[in-house]
Amino acid sequence: MAKHVAVLMGGWSSERPVSLTSGNACADALEERGYRVSRVDVDRDIAKVLAELRPDVAFNALHGPFGEDGCIQGLLEILQIPYTHSGVMASSLAMNKDRAKAVMSAAGVPVVEHRIMNRADVAREHPMKPPYVIKPVNEGSSFGVLIVGEGEAYPPEQLYSADWPYGERIMVERFVAGRELTCAVMGDVALGVIDIVADKHQFYDFDAKYAPGGSKHILPAEISPNIYHEVQKLTLKAHEALGCRGVSRADFRLDDRLHGTGELICLEVNTQPGMTPTSLVPDMAAHAGHDFGELVRWIVEDASCAR
Repeated sequence: MAKHVAVLMGGWSSERPVSLTSGNACADALEERGYRVSRVDVDRDIAKVLAELRPDVAFNALHGPFGEDGCIQGLLEILQIPYTHSGVMASSLAMNKDRAKAVMSAAGVPVVEHRIMNRADVAREHPMKPPYVIKPVNEGSSFGVLIVGEGEAYPPEQLYSADWPYGERIMVERFVAGRELTCAVMGDVALGVIDIVADKHQFYDFDAKYAPGGSKHILPAEISPNIYHEVQKLTLKAHEALGCRGVSRADFRLDDRLHGTGELICLEVNTQPGMTPTSLVPDMAAHAGHDFGELVRWIVEDASCAR
């Protein structure tokens, strides 16, 4: 009998549309390979739904809070349903950008100077000399990210908004100019390094990530071999330091401008990388010889409890 896979997608975070796209793409690929697939748009009754479905594996295609922060992972542990990607601790840790930076730094992964502050305090006056970046502590897909440029007189007015949806604790970190690089781990192997070029955007924002033509993925990245291998080494080191499993992706900034600092900084690790037609991990896997269907199959066969 074919293995029964429940593909968990949707949910109620800001990243719901991305999750639905990722989940349906993965479900299609699994069905093409003969798996029995249940597509589950996750709601608050998910424990009841899973208890009734009794799948052999839960493929976690959720993004953002609840699906990526250890909550759904804990539920799957309780239900004893083998699941994909990282476990409770690594998911929770990686989702908290402040704690993740502390762990990565202790492991020798370079991170940028940053502060955790109250939104009202940041809105009142510059917390550090511009340029700097403001980002929510527990969000993905660049939601809530603001870049304060050099010479800006005041912090962004969005911080004053009464309907700011990203919580009161925010991270402020020094802006690192240069290239946007990313690399993924599949099992215990670092894949190729991508240089993300998003010329029409201030940075690699939501539209650059997911809109067709929003960015170019240069793979392999056209950087020196030493830096290329250093990115791979740091990606694997960050993955292991946070306790990640399966597939994860680490994002970097490299200031290799003519008069730049030359610094290479790890921004964060994503334990639930996107699996949309414009996502990065499928490109890296394909470069390593794994087409999309093989990548999804590998993720399913890697699933377990106690991750």
